[in-house]
Amino acid sequence: MAAIKSKGMKPEMVVRSLVHGMGCRYRLHRKGLPGKPDLVFGPRKKVIFVHGCFWHQHSDPACKIARMPKSNTGYWNAKLARNVERDAKNIALLETAGWKVLTIWECETKETERLKEKLKAFLLP
Repeated sequence: MAAIKSKGMKPEMVVRSLVHGMGCRYRLHRKGLPGKPDLVFGPRKKVIFVHGCFWHQHSDPACKIARMPKSNTGYWNAKLARNVERDAKNIALLETAGWKVLTIWECETKETERLKEKLKAFLLP
């Protein structure tokens, strides 16, 4: 698992490219915020998390990426449940601090037109 990178992966790069193309500027992985969101729009008080469907357990039944491993289930159930719990805690902390939060799932980055509309609705007034 040491080879699993947390920054600059393809789903994040797709979102970053679309947001930049819309003319929005952002900061990456701001350390002072809970969960170090992937994209931070400071003046707008908005953040975007780009979650991998497997690692953050996307709950959409249509998502094929978020399946649970069949071996070593005790380890994986506990690990992935901690990730989901930590995500919920970080989102709650951000929202109570006045930030608006959007979570983009890995499987959503496949359909760029739909994703672009979702991003526009979130970022632009």
